[in-house]
Amino acid sequence: MKSLVLAEKPSVGRDIAKVLKCSKNINGAIEGERYIVTWGLGHLVSLADPEVYDGKYKEWKMEHLPMLPKKFELVVLKQTSKQYQNVKSQIHRNDVSDIIIATDAGREGELVARWILEKAKNNKPVKRLWISSVTDKAIKEGFSHLKDGKEYVNLYQAAVARAEADWIVGMNATRALTCKYNASLSCGRVQTPTLAMISKREEEIKNFIPVPYYGLVGRVNGMTINWKDPKSKGYTTFDKSRADDVLKVVTGKNGIVTELNSIMKKSYSPGLYDLTELQRDANKRYDFSAKETLNIMQRLYENHKVLTYPRTDSRYLTTDIIGTLKERLDAISIGPYKKYASMLARKPIVTNSSFVDNQKVSDHHAIIPTEQYVRLDNLSTDERKIYDLVVKRFLSVLSLPCEYEEVTIKVQVENEEFIANGKVIKSLGYKEIYENTFEEETDLEKLPKVNKNDILKNIQFSITVGKTKPPAPFNEASLLTAMENPINFLELKEKEMVKTLGETGGLGTVATRADIIEKLFNSFLMEKRGKDIFITSKGKQLLELVPEDLKKPELTAQLEMKLSKIAKGNLKKQDLMNEMVSYTKEIVAEIKENEGKFRHDNLTNTKCPDCGKKMLLVSNKNSKMLVCQDRECGHRETIERTSNARCPVCHKKMGLKGQGEGQLFTCVCGYKEKLTAFQERRKKEGAGVSKKDIANYMNKLNKEEKEPINSAFADAFARLKL
Repeated sequence: MKSLVLAEKPSVGRDIAKVLKCSKNINGAIEGERYIVTWGLGHLVSLADPEVYDGKYKEWKMEHLPMLPKKFELVVLKQTSKQYQNVKSQIHRNDVSDIIIATDAGREGELVARWILEKAKNNKPVKRLWISSVTDKAIKEGFSHLKDGKEYVNLYQAAVARAEADWIVGMNATRALTCKYNASLSCGRVQTPTLAMISKREEEIKNFIPVPYYGLVGRVNGMTINWKDPKSKGYTTFDKSRADDVLKVVTGKNGIVTELNSIMKKSYSPGLYDLTELQRDANKRYDFSAKETLNIMQRLYENHKVLTYPRTDSRYLTTDIIGTLKERLDAISIGPYKKYASMLARKPIVTNSSFVDNQKVSDHHAIIPTEQYVRLDNLSTDERKIYDLVVKRFLSVLSLPCEYEEVTIKVQVENEEFIANGKVIKSLGYKEIYENTFEEETDLEKLPKVNKNDILKNIQFSITVGKTKPPAPFNEASLLTAMENPINFLELKEKEMVKTLGETGGLGTVATRADIIEKLFNSFLMEKRGKDIFITSKGKQLLELVPEDLKKPELTAQLEMKLSKIAKGNLKKQDLMNEMVSYTKEIVAEIKENEGKFRHDNLTNTKCPDCGKKMLLVSNKNSKMLVCQDRECGHRETIERTSNARCPVCHKKMGLKGQGEGQLFTCVCGYKEKLTAFQERRKKEGAGVSKKDIANYMNKLNKEEKEPINSAFADAFARLKL
């Protein structure tokens, strides 16, 4: 008899097959003496669309709402139905005795496998492979410690509850809004509060009134001394007359050094990466979107096998990983990392609770290098950047802290106190790995040699003026931070709610936040201007029309807390679903009764070539488009997009306008160039761009244009991670 191993993707399936010595290729699987390895393509099975339950749901009508299936049906996804049949045939083979689930070790991975097994009506025993990396060593160890599938039934129930709850709320609220206002309006328990946070930030910026503040500095012997307000203990005041009075008192007066303090301090490396922190850093340093970072990480994990599982929310390691650290250091002892990795590998590795803590790891530990040796020349430029971030953070955590001397000099002029601060690096420690690229690396002023009771003469005093600044607009990095910790956006900061949001990780999960951000862009609810994110007119109107509860982070916090209870066996799935049904009835009734109106304020005079109605001008993340106002028509065309082509004058990314032969590159600096001229120039420059390369590039740019925007809403929302 043989065991059937079910992986999440073909690449992981092939890795497992290699370790298990399976080499015979059969339909959608690889067979060996003891094992057969098959795989999904992500989800092969999904919750059914509304029309499966009742044919009347094919039409979007308000009187059909709310849609509340008594029992949710599973359907095979059309685009992957062939692979589902392959998997199903392997499950029911007479020589297969048991099933080993080898999908991603987490709630969503459990759902991928269990839905396939449920749809295929599997009744064979189930075991679980639970690993954080797909190296040969990790797979071997995982198979020597397989878990009983029954241990993960509650996790599966939590995953189903999440999917069904999102179906009920998302489907009904979206259909209700769309039918009520005859516009493509979608909402959900994560995307709508995220949009509300962006709107609130814009309001804060709009209503912000800058207030001037004043400081007083003295310059003497190459040193700057700052006046300290005795009342506030700060270095500035909002009272200009106070600063003027102090200036009159101290001008022309000598100072005396009253205190001289020197303290040795240490600064430690930032913690290891979880996915959200990595996405933040990649956005700040390389302007990668959250989705781009996740996709790159997935390739480094799945294809190259040089980094551990990406979708983790922990920045800590478990104690069982400590024994593997030297092997991981050996694997990265190449190129720019060799000096530091070799040095650390030669000494006993020192660990502490700042990065090793079993209690702070749930499903997966922090992202670190695997034991797999890496060939840097096999990685793309973007892959190198992400790999570099993770490896340097791993090395820095294992390295010594940065040591520095902090010097404080107190100077008294008349009865006013002035302070000078200085810092001298004694040992770079972990910062040496970053070659002084740390933003905070700039030393404080190096102070001249002075002694207590020294008299300072000829001090040049002056008043400094500044203004309070509004909060910055969100970019992807700061939006990820707000989604992870939305406490500042709670209306009522109740202790229980704050605690829940902290425990559940905020809005969305590490695995879904990138998709939520992309969906908000693609739904034209928010747009990018430079690196900053702003809400669109459509987004503002949506927030005025959706039920108040759907805009609050509290809804997600409560749901995640209950899902966690289900996963631990402390709450029944049906109890949660009963609550979600009642809640859905309430929000549909609220939308029906709402007297608000939706107005397209981005109408153009361009008529739709399909239906003749006027089209809307919309912006998403990287392009401007004309979209038909009729959601049932769904025609759209791109009129301008941001390309990856760089301007030869200022080297910024150029926009690409027009269609076909007449396409034109334009840059903010004023440079213009036809696409045909660009291709010729690239060819002459020896960039190695073939016609095939250009064709592939243009196909990629045109892909979003070919996909209808408003058709098959039911199909789209059935698979959305709201």
